[in-house]
Amino acid sequence: MLDLAIAVTAWTLPAIAVLALLRKSHAVVYIPNGSYGVVEKLWSLRGSRHKDSFISLHGEAGFLPETPLGGFHFFFPFKYRIHQQPLITVRGMAYLFARAGRPMEDGQTLGRWPGGVDVTDARAFLENGGQQGPQRKIQRQGAYPINTALFAVLTEEAIHAIRLGEDGTLDAVHQRICSGKGYAPVILDQDMVGVVTVHDGTGLDHGEIIAPAVGTDAGRPETFHNSFQDIEKFLSAGGRRGRQEQVIVEGTYYINRLFATVTEHEKKLVPIGHVGVVISYTGPQGADVSGSDYKHGQLVESGQRGVWREPLQPGKYAVNPFALLVKEVPTTNFVLRWQEGRSEDHGFDTNLKDIPLITRDAFEPVLGLNVVVHVGQDDAPYVIQQFADLNQLVEQTLDPMVSAWFKDAAQAMTLIELVNKRAEIQAHALAEMKTRFAKYKLNVMEVMIGTPRAPAGDRHIDMVFEQLRARQVAKEQIVTYTSQQEAADKERELRESEATAAQQPALTASKVAIQVAENHGCAELARKTKDAEALVKLAEANARQTKLQGEAEAARITMVGNADASRITAVGTAEASASKAQVEAFGGAEIALRKAVAQILGEAIAKAQVPLVPNVVMAGGAGAQAPTVPELLTGIALARGGFGSLAGAEPSAAGGRLPGTAPAV
Repeated sequence: MLDLAIAVTAWTLPAIAVLALLRKSHAVVYIPNGSYGVVEKLWSLRGSRHKDSFISLHGEAGFLPETPLGGFHFFFPFKYRIHQQPLITVRGMAYLFARAGRPMEDGQTLGRWPGGVDVTDARAFLENGGQQGPQRKIQRQGAYPINTALFAVLTEEAIHAIRLGEDGTLDAVHQRICSGKGYAPVILDQDMVGVVTVHDGTGLDHGEIIAPAVGTDAGRPETFHNSFQDIEKFLSAGGRRGRQEQVIVEGTYYINRLFATVTEHEKKLVPIGHVGVVISYTGPQGADVSGSDYKHGQLVESGQRGVWREPLQPGKYAVNPFALLVKEVPTTNFVLRWQEGRSEDHGFDTNLKDIPLITRDAFEPVLGLNVVVHVGQDDAPYVIQQFADLNQLVEQTLDPMVSAWFKDAAQAMTLIELVNKRAEIQAHALAEMKTRFAKYKLNVMEVMIGTPRAPAGDRHIDMVFEQLRARQVAKEQIVTYTSQQEAADKERELRESEATAAQQPALTASKVAIQVAENHGCAELARKTKDAEALVKLAEANARQTKLQGEAEAARITMVGNADASRITAVGTAEASASKAQVEAFGGAEIALRKAVAQILGEAIAKAQVPLVPNVVMAGGAGAQAPTVPELLTGIALARGGFGSLAGAEPSAAGGRLPGTAPAV
């Protein structure tokens, strides 16, 4: 047994020594499957490492670019050193720092990564012009056998690198990335936008503050950088260093934080009932489209620098707040209150107060006022261009203008007129404010004034109002008394109606009797009316008969008269002819006259029974010839009033006499 033990020991010790020698010489190396190795060539007949790199690309001493994976590997003894390390696991993003390669150009921040080169192919990186320093390329989730002699791989957990000495640069870069949460992708939630600031590339032109958007067309894959995730394409598209006009929206983005940092901002919400007036700080200079009548500034088309003529409609917009400023302007009616201590939610009237007035009768009330204003959506850019925002519009223009108008109006009225003419003042103010506000592209919908009230410590106005209230109370009392009187009248009418209702049977019977009597009366009246109509008809018939008889009698009389007239005419004519013949037979007209007179006298004497011998004797004057008997008779007849008065006539009291006769003796 002892011999066997000595024999085993004799064989074991050399075997252990050989294994130890092999391990020390790195002639045989076993690499577990979860690891890989970085090979360092310790010596070479071709000399030391290349002057521009410590990576051995042509057989010289140095680190080999290739990294052997898991398994057994055989090397020339004592010529190589194998740095075994686990595969580099990347959970979010990993950053690469190249220790060898071409130097970066002036102004370059990150090293350019050769196109089509894998991160595990160190030889291809160096042979295709890879640059040393922090790289634009980042590595995403996975496990990689990266040559940590050439690349320092920075992950959130550690810095994976073969330490070549004190390397404080890597620690500084690692701290910088950690502070900016750069090992995790950019994740934007809903309603958020990301503003990107690029730290590499060509700088902005003088006077520019925002880099223009480039490479946003997915239809051009050679320049489409997919929201700053492909740095090389961004730069080849002409991307500039600085804050970018283009923003990123909801989603996950793998962006190299050494190349670009991202700040989150809320999307711009233009609520319903508002429009957003856009003020752009970037873009080309545009021509003024406001018109020659507009003197308050320039308006430009959308996309140009300045105030955009077209506002944003209600909605959400991914707006870069460093490139665009959006001013909300309400397009619904909003109220401006000139009332101390009261304001609307919009805050435009926060600094407005009651308007102090002075009336014609030296009272100093204060007046509360509400003005309803509307801004048209097309007019909103003009308003913002003039006043920058609505607060300045209200405080710098509307407040002094409205206050001045109401002060002027109050000075022309007494306090009582100011109270009683409220509706008139309100209507006049509305018309006036419409005209004045229209100059500023504002529409006044309503002007509503309150009741003038006394300022603090003033009792005079309250006394006037108390007197007015007392006067009104008296008027209301009159109305009350009148109403009470009407109520009493109505109550009396009610009582009468109740009494009437109680006597309704008797009233009904009396009404029926009245109606019966009325019916009898109507029947009698109808009968009498018929009788009267019959009498009228009879009278009309009799009258017509009488008229016809009268007309017949008149016609008869006319005919008889005409016949008598004709007869008399004929008789007269015959008598005239006879008289003429008689006259001519008596010897002339005078003789015939005398004869006729004598005949008449004779007839008169006979009828009057006058004494033939007169009681008086008439004689003419001295020397006068005594009248004849015919002359005397003629004189007597004439003295008694003519021939017609001889019969039965009395002599006159004066003893009438004939002309040319003497008075009686």
